[in-house]
Amino acid sequence: MTSTTANIRLTSRLMFRLLPAQILLFMIGAVNGIVSSFFASNYVGLEAMSAVGLYAPLNMLLTSIANILVGGSAIIVGKYLGKHELKKVQDIFSLNLVLSFSIAAVLIALYVLMGLFDLSWVITNDATLRPIFNSHLLGQAIGILPLLLGNTCAAFLSLMNKQRRTLVASISYIVANVILNFIFVRLLQLEAFGLALASSLGLWVFLLVQAQAFLSKDSLVHIRVEPLHLSEALEVFRVGLPGAASYLYQSARGIILNHLLGIFVGAAGISAYAAANNIMNIFWAIPGGMLAVSRMLMSVSVGEEDRQTLTDIMRVMFTRYIPFMCVIAVGIIACSGLLSSFFFTDTSSDVFNMCAWGLRIIPICMPLSIICMHFTCYGQASDKTLLVHLLALLDGVVCVAGFTALLIPFMGMNSVYIANILNGVVTTLVVIAYSIIRNRRIPYTMDELMVIPEDFGVGEDERLDFSLKTLDDVICISDTVQDFCTARGISSRCTNYSALAMEEMGRNIIEHGFTKDSRKHSVDVRVAHKNDDVILRLRDDCIAFDPHERQQMIDPDDVLKNIGIRRVFNLADDVQYQNRLGLNVLTIRMTDHH
Repeated sequence: MTSTTANIRLTSRLMFRLLPAQILLFMIGAVNGIVSSFFASNYVGLEAMSAVGLYAPLNMLLTSIANILVGGSAIIVGKYLGKHELKKVQDIFSLNLVLSFSIAAVLIALYVLMGLFDLSWVITNDATLRPIFNSHLLGQAIGILPLLLGNTCAAFLSLMNKQRRTLVASISYIVANVILNFIFVRLLQLEAFGLALASSLGLWVFLLVQAQAFLSKDSLVHIRVEPLHLSEALEVFRVGLPGAASYLYQSARGIILNHLLGIFVGAAGISAYAAANNIMNIFWAIPGGMLAVSRMLMSVSVGEEDRQTLTDIMRVMFTRYIPFMCVIAVGIIACSGLLSSFFFTDTSSDVFNMCAWGLRIIPICMPLSIICMHFTCYGQASDKTLLVHLLALLDGVVCVAGFTALLIPFMGMNSVYIANILNGVVTTLVVIAYSIIRNRRIPYTMDELMVIPEDFGVGEDERLDFSLKTLDDVICISDTVQDFCTARGISSRCTNYSALAMEEMGRNIIEHGFTKDSRKHSVDVRVAHKNDDVILRLRDDCIAFDPHERQQMIDPDDVLKNIGIRRVFNLADDVQYQNRLGLNVLTIRMTDHH
């Protein structure tokens, strides 16, 4: 197996291991919509279902704000982790808490004013729907703060390799949401207000379960509200806004589409579209989870200037994520009628048929959307501002709203669904066109398609990549590193120290890390020559190091214990260890003192 293949497999395993927690996190909003729509259509009535549909653009606005904070923070924190600046990680977490509280206070006041003083005419002019929508807004206001804080906690728990806590919180939310809806809507008959209140209180459960993890002493970051630094806050918004711009545009798109449906199709069209969207949101959580995983890994790779991992992430997206999503899309299409009957039991009604056709057409665009989402995320992490804003504008509002406006007079309801497919085609062509324009030729490699700068990281002749699986591989590693360093003109002293350090640490990981469980492991190794430094990086997916064991490793009172590893720490100019996203990452720097 080549080192490139081994690296891709390691990256792929990591991405799929992180994926379930992220998918479940994204499903929180979708489950909220599904549960609310189910109780609205079965226990309240069509007006409540329409109110849920009318709230969707505002919910998308909240999602966009959460994604600005989480996306900007995750990318900045990932770069800090890549540079081993852990104090900065705590600073960004504290900043995120302050921003979440501040933004939530403003939005809560806005929701309450709209609900109490009938200012929701900006959303709907329907005199029958507006009182129902107003009460729904008041209930939703209670959940704004836990929504923003909960998303922040989930992002940092993933960076701390504590996704299990998010899984527990997500399951707790789902259970609480169903129980509370049954109490407030079915038993107490609080109607639209009860739908929103159940969702909001469920979000508080979601937040509190996660918050406990940040109170433990071994947490990388802690709940600590500190003064807001304007420059850092602006940086979070600057980095996070391009990636979340699509959600802002989608909020505007939702208002436009509801308006077009109201004119050309009617209230049944709004209800059918709301139902189809709520069902699809369950499945959109899969691409959303994929994006969250890739965003975390991309940001760390950019911080480390790790070209290989950066391209591997995109290769996994094309070769694993997209085929997986195609299978899911076929399954949705096959079950379109069954899924539609969850909301509309009369299978002969127009609203049922409109919903079913949505579930037959929209899934086709999902694989293409994964491409757009990943290149938007990559552009966000690598400061490709033009590409990010262009994709966000096209994907968020221009293509779907534009194609719908052109087609709806002739095709009716299905125009909305077909517009999503056309949107995926256009955004994919834009990604390819951007690469052609920047490279001035058709891209033939992943580096060219991503338009990675030539000076990013180290060149192929300045680095050595390989994979360790057995002790036999370790036996050859010393000669391999020595040959590389000699060819680069590095002094014999630095060459020998580098070869020794790699052999000692590689052997230690295989002898101790590989034997702690029954899973198959490998060590992703990189040797890089940059400026006057030889940088050795060993990355593995074994059980995380215990910090106390690391302290014992350099304990001067026991001169015989771990003598080889002691020697590495004494010879190296710098040794850094982190457990990032479930990977042990050990970085050793040897300076070539001429």
